[in-house]
Amino acid sequence: MRRVMASAPAEEAPVVPEEQSRPKLRTEFAFELPRGYVDDAGKVHHSGVMRLATARDELVPLRDDRVRENSAFLTVVLLARVITRIGDVTDVHAGVIENLFASDLAFLQDMYRRINSEGHTRAGVACPECGHEFVVDVAGGRLGES
Repeated sequence: MRRVMASAPAEEAPVVPEEQSRPKLRTEFAFELPRGYVDDAGKVHHSGVMRLATARDELVPLRDDRVRENSAFLTVVLLARVITRIGDVTDVHAGVIENLFASDLAFLQDMYRRINSEGHTRAGVACPECGHEFVVDVAGGRLGES
């Protein structure tokens, strides 16, 4: 005689549309350089785009001879990998990053840290006059833009 085992009905998980369960992943972030990149022709470029870094972006520079000789060069190589555009310049390489003003380099380093560690470009600040605290977007959006 053959036994037939009845299986218990499977519990059905509630169906949640993908769009409702997760916010859309933002992978590119626009920015405005405080001073601007001056190209070989003397044109100043202010706006640009940085994308999220991948694990590969952080690992590949470690094999770069320039980084091996001088660990401070890591920032230059890493930013050159994740910045996709500065003004009209779409071929962003280490030479472009090396020619940024120090204040622009510091701005981009901070932005890189924010978008890759914290997931956003917002920073909490306080008014030096009255002490009122508020949040600003350090990516450099213009007044009235969201």
